[in-house]
Amino acid sequence: MPSELTEAIVGMREDEALAIVKRELDAGTDPAAVLEDAKEAMSVLGKRFECGDAFIPELIMGGEIMKGIAAEVAPHLKAATSATTRGSVVIGTVAGDIHDIGKDIVVLMLDVNGYDVHDLGVDVPVEKFVAAIREVQPRIVGLSGLLTLAFDSMKATVDGIAAAGLRDQVKIMVGGAPADAQVQSYTGADGWGNDVGQALRLAEQWTGGGA
Repeated sequence: MPSELTEAIVGMREDEALAIVKRELDAGTDPAAVLEDAKEAMSVLGKRFECGDAFIPELIMGGEIMKGIAAEVAPHLKAATSATTRGSVVIGTVAGDIHDIGKDIVVLMLDVNGYDVHDLGVDVPVEKFVAAIREVQPRIVGLSGLLTLAFDSMKATVDGIAAAGLRDQVKIMVGGAPADAQVQSYTGADGWGNDVGQALRLAEQWTGGGA
């Protein structure tokens, strides 16, 4: 059953959503759990968009609500985390996809957990990922996408990184609501996640910070 926060975001009730967030944080709710409820709302909106039941204005409004929630949650996350630098991460939403909500949550969580995150934004072409890998020399590359059409772009990006001779230097994760093991296999990535917890676990495994 959707949480109160999820329902408020899906219903585009911004003031109510922010009030719920403040109340939950004041009550000691895990800030990561608050973000997960918010992310679930964006997943619902994304699915509605793909089915033609929601449109660009709803996605934009949902994104604006999420930015406000992230601003409320971020200080609580930083206060609860005492992480040292664990390495660099390059992340972006792949070419053809302009959704950044899930990516932004992962960026926030990686940042507060001690990773040096380089966010390339949305609709990122293969060449930009390759250039960033050469410049930053990250340990991890994250490819994000909300729509199923992003799978081909993810595959093209992994192939492009390999063609540039950089594939062995990085671990690549694919992420987004529709991501699963089949998407990982199709794209040639090293791992996948469709929530921020999975992304963090992968990052920790690949940087020696987790089992």
